Amino acid sequence: MPIAGSVPPAVPGRSVPPADPGRPSAAQVRAADGLWTAASAVLAAGAVAAGAVPQAELVRAAHTARLAGLHRAEGAALGVVRHLRETRDPQGAHRAHRADELVAALRELLLVSHRLKAADPDPGLIGGVPRNHHPDGPLRLYGVCREPVVGPGDSGGVVTHLVDDTGRWYSLCDVGPGGPARARRAGTAHVALRSFLSDHERLSRGGLIVTGAVVAPDGRLLPERGVRATFAAGRPWAGAVPATAAPDRLGSGYAPPLTGCDVRIVAADGDEVLVRVRTADVPGPTVRLAPAHRHPALAHTANLRRLGACPGLEVRVLGRVDPGRVTTLRPVAVGPVPGAARTLWLPEAWRDRADLGYDLLADAHFPAGAPCPPPARITAADVPPADARPVDSPLRRVRDLVELAATGGRRAAAEPARDGDRAAHVAALRRGGFATGADLFAALGAVAARRPRDAFGRPAGDDRDQYAAQWLATAVYLTGTEAALARGIWHR
Repeated sequence: MPIAGSVPPAVPGRSVPPADPGRPSAAQVRAADGLWTAASAVLAAGAVAAGAVPQAELVRAAHTARLAGLHRAEGAALGVVRHLRETRDPQGAHRAHRADELVAALRELLLVSHRLKAADPDPGLIGGVPRNHHPDGPLRLYGVCREPVVGPGDSGGVVTHLVDDTGRWYSLCDVGPGGPARARRAGTAHVALRSFLSDHERLSRGGLIVTGAVVAPDGRLLPERGVRATFAAGRPWAGAVPATAAPDRLGSGYAPPLTGCDVRIVAADGDEVLVRVRTADVPGPTVRLAPAHRHPALAHTANLRRLGACPGLEVRVLGRVDPGRVTTLRPVAVGPVPGAARTLWLPEAWRDRADLGYDLLADAHFPAGAPCPPPARITAADVPPADARPVDSPLRRVRDLVELAATGGRRAAAEPARDGDRAAHVAALRRGGFATGADLFAALGAVAARRPRDAFGRPAGDDRDQYAAQWLATAVYLTGTEAALARGIWHR
């Protein structure tokens, strides 16, 4: 998405021209400009160096944005502050640092504030206060699968995913202290939805009729007063993979959909599985299935190893694309492919699906006859290395630089411009067909390394805005390109 150019500073007290009521007001433009300045300072310092002062400035700017009615920008700013505190918290060492989450939060804040301070009239930039959704009439939902949750602070539990007749996704969550052990137990625990008497296993293979439903902005069904739920029949994974209609941008009350496709097992690679995506006309790409969780209390790793030992098997998978590797899917459930000669045979009670974190695949679930043959020999071109995928390995250089800039700051981002590898990275991107990515990679490194100085060698001026704009352009390009690659691989 191109970044809009700047506009002259707003004049205090001057109202918005009545001919264009959709334009942000002068107060909103000033608030967005304050957010941009505070976010640019955080980006220049990096998460590891953005201490109390930059965080306080960002919180102050977020408060100003709230007073101006910029709800989306305020939420983005507070999200960045939360990620900064988690990164710098000495007691939070147990939480795996997610640089991609920090990048996403900073990208959202900088993009929204940049467009608002340029008086972009898009109403989606204003956003709204997140509110619970109250559907009109009863909700008829169908269970899709259960997913174990192992989060920060030794939390654990389960999320049961459901869809309605239009393909919208919802979820029922049960998460609390206890880590992986609680995640394992929660898979068969009672569903906490007012008077509903059932468990997550039965619900994930059945259905639900909810009257008076209350749905959180992230798609969670809430056990509020007045909610009534009854068990209903489910439906198997026949025909197409469960629909993946895109949720609304903000406050929709719909959960993000999982990614599903049909694949053919190629070979095992440790605890991961190489598969080829099934397509109707041409051979699909070779990609990876990786465990969503590797803790022995959960069955992901054991199930993937069992699948990897049966090359040629065709299965339907449903999971999440790895945010850093678009050719890696972390499946949460599998099922048979309708009409395939060699596919899974699952019990009728499982409703044609196996939840990889809970259900343990056995010999009886595989084609009858002798044990699965040994893995077939495959060429080097079929095996994406663990740290460099054929499809996205050149683009990984851009992601590494964007994440390095967000965590280590401008000084860290300047390092690739000082070593001899920058030209090699740019050349690799061009060979891979990412010409725009190569230009942005080179420009970000160059801007990060540039330090304006006067005739006496003293620092002169501050080009922090230019650096932030260059980082934003690179981050937006990266997100769009990775999304296009993921659609080309997983949504054929």
